[in-house]
Amino acid sequence: MPAWAIVLIIIAAAMVAAIIILYRLGKKAEKRKAEQDELVRQTAQSVSLLVIDKKKMHLKDSGLPPQAIAQAGRLARAAKLPIVKAKVGPKIMSFICDPQIFDNVPVKKEVKAMVSGLYITQVKGLHGKAEPPKKKKGLRAWIQKKLNS
Repeated sequence: MPAWAIVLIIIAAAMVAAIIILYRLGKKAEKRKAEQDELVRQTAQSVSLLVIDKKKMHLKDSGLPPQAIAQAGRLARAAKLPIVKAKVGPKIMSFICDPQIFDNVPVKKEVKAMVSGLYITQVKGLHGKAEPPKKKKGLRAWIQKKLNS
């Protein structure tokens, strides 16, 4: 058997092993995520809040309490998270928003939100309809606009 065939077999075996390991790690992460989502759903409560601002920013710049920042993992501290600043009663607070609903959160409007601790999981418009988010134009549309004008 030629040497290149042996090298190919070893590489293929390593790739199969890597795929199996990643599949199992993915399944474990899926289970953990499902458990966490269930816990968040159980502790969620409905709150009326006035959304002041929303941005994607680093955890250290977000204005969250120091305890929340200290509890966050290393990856969460490095990544940009969707942060919503809102007025709840007389207090102005910062919340972490679910990335799936971040675009649907209206700014400078009062909303009814499902909040679990500092995490917003669901938002409904309180006064009037919630406006669908405007789609951003892509690079192709921008170039087309520049060529036409």
